[in-house]
Amino acid sequence: MRGYFGIGVEGINKPFNVGNLFRSAHAFDASFVFTVAATYRRSEVNQSDTSDTLANLPFYAFPSVAEMMLPKGCALVGVELMDDSAELPSFTHPRCAAYVMGPERSSLSPAILARCDHVLKIPTRFCLNVGIAGALVMYDRMISTKQFPPRPVMAGGPNLNALTRYRKSAPLAEVALAERGGRDED
Repeated sequence: MRGYFGIGVEGINKPFNVGNLFRSAHAFDASFVFTVAATYRRSEVNQSDTSDTLANLPFYAFPSVAEMMLPKGCALVGVELMDDSAELPSFTHPRCAAYVMGPERSSLSPAILARCDHVLKIPTRFCLNVGIAGALVMYDRMISTKQFPPRPVMAGGPNLNALTRYRKSAPLAEVALAERGGRDED
């Protein structure tokens, strides 16, 4: 899938959290990072962002939700633990998206939620650290939008195509043993 994504935070004030999120965004090949109504010193972000994201990716600091501007066709996706949010494992990521995370010890503002095209949640019992939540969202986007080889049928085992070829050529007793993970039944 072609497209792009950016990730940012609203109202955050801890530079360590911003730095962790931005470093992860850089690692997951984000196209840009941003803040909305954030209150922290940018120079402090470098302490936790050892990849120097702000020197390598476009960074946008929007003073308010009203001043936030996204590229044409870019869907805004809020990440918020709300009852009616789409659950991340079932969410279909937009081709072009900007994900926005909430501040520490609070939630996304009503103003930014009103601008969101989608709101998703990570199905947990309580909110996660913004850096961890952002990494989970970006990882889910990566695995659900790119083509990777199929997972093995069993951990460390053959993939489905190899097992199908094996089934066609091996005696039935060997196939049954392979499907049980090589264990004899008691």
